[in-house]
Amino acid sequence: MTIVENKELEKWAPGGLYARADAPWRLSVAPMIDVTDRHCRFFHRLLAPKALLYTEMITTGALIHGDIARHLKFNEEEHPVALQLGGSEPQELAHCARLGQEWGYDEINLNCGCPSERVQKGSFGACLMAEPKLVADCIKAMQDAVDLPVTVKHRLGLDYDESYGFVRDFVGEIYHTGCRVFVTHARNAVLKGLSPKDNREIPPLRYDVVARLKQDFPDALFVLNGGLKDVRQMQARANEFDGVMIGRAAWHEPYLLREASQLLWPDIAVPSNEAIVEIMMAYVSKELENGVPMRLLVKPMLGLVNGQKGSRLWRRTLSDHRLLSNNDPVLLKQAFAQLANSQTVA
Repeated sequence: MTIVENKELEKWAPGGLYARADAPWRLSVAPMIDVTDRHCRFFHRLLAPKALLYTEMITTGALIHGDIARHLKFNEEEHPVALQLGGSEPQELAHCARLGQEWGYDEINLNCGCPSERVQKGSFGACLMAEPKLVADCIKAMQDAVDLPVTVKHRLGLDYDESYGFVRDFVGEIYHTGCRVFVTHARNAVLKGLSPKDNREIPPLRYDVVARLKQDFPDALFVLNGGLKDVRQMQARANEFDGVMIGRAAWHEPYLLREASQLLWPDIAVPSNEAIVEIMMAYVSKELENGVPMRLLVKPMLGLVNGQKGSRLWRRTLSDHRLLSNNDPVLLKQAFAQLANSQTVA
């Protein structure tokens, strides 16, 4: 099938399904394993009403052989929300993409950037960058299975090969499927010798390479990921590229997500911390009735007031196993009152 014949491109044409002024990629929160579960995403939605939220990477095996509802259930308030898949077999990915569409997700994303040993053993994640034709087959199979945007998250290269040709050819192969959204972590993935944490910090950031990709593929969207910790930097890079994806900063200092949202969408109101606590109390109460432990529900909130006077007390209260074991959502209000009280004491 030639590019001209590819129906995927019709969706990106002027007036098409995805070629909208309000396309969601301007600000997004990265998929993070053991972090961006549905409770975290509900909380992040309060901080950034228009940001695109991603699930943790979910493997095809987990969906095909595991509990589908446990992996795919999400709150309606999370929209727009994208499902990130990990896998390397086109038909399995197509099946899982179809499940994602049936469950109501807004986008399907293929992980081609995770460098962990787990994904290396499964021959997916960053390993896939060495097999661009296979990635193209995977993308095409998912495109044929769903009517959603099918996107890719990738690195700039593997190990210590920093040649531009490598990532250009990788993107080019996928581009020919009609895929037009590339979330680019602006570092290489070092598959041997570095931990996932090291891979987020040691390989040098190369924003200039992402800018070169944007030049060479002018009708594609490039969302910048990696090293974004300052809100003014996020705003500037969102204007330079087609959007920014925030990773660990949204987890450790979630208030940065709110500040970035306010800079990018100054007309969109964001609730105060007090209002967020009230909303989260209601959410926690509902989820406790479903049997979810309170510690999982409040974990994403620990960094909400980082940097403020009393933030240590806030974190300590919401991490206290004894208090959390009571499964009482009023603990949130009590912790916030303690915080406010500590801030008024001279």
